[in-house]
Amino acid sequence: QVQLVESGGGLVQPGGSLRLSCAASGSIFSIYAMGWYRQAPGKQRELVARITHGGTTNYADSVNGRFTISRNHAKNTVYLQMNSLKPEDTAVYYCNADLMVTTGLDDYWGQGTQVTVSS
Repeated sequence: QVQLVESGGGLVQPGGSLRLSCAASGSIFSIYAMGWYRQAPGKQRELVARITHGGTTNYADSVNGRFTISRNHAKNTVYLQMNSLKPEDTAVYYCNADLMVTTGLDDYWGQGTQVTVSS
């Protein structure tokens, strides 16, 4: 069974930093891409950042220059370093991964981790 386990959310003051982690485990042949999405109350889930197996990254305009996504291939883990956080970054952050598993290529989601930016 494939799982994505997230950690690192919490409460931080505006201007502060947080680092999210997401580890993929289970019967995984390869990872095509991993990324982070977020969903604020009353809003649709949106892409925050994504990184491919080859290292190509893309970011939402609202976080570009403040957030950095990275991966540790050996640990099947993706990270999201969030700096200069703003109240509008408050949301539940979800890890997402495109994984090649025994049944083929499939899309997986983590359970979500709350990030709250408030003074």
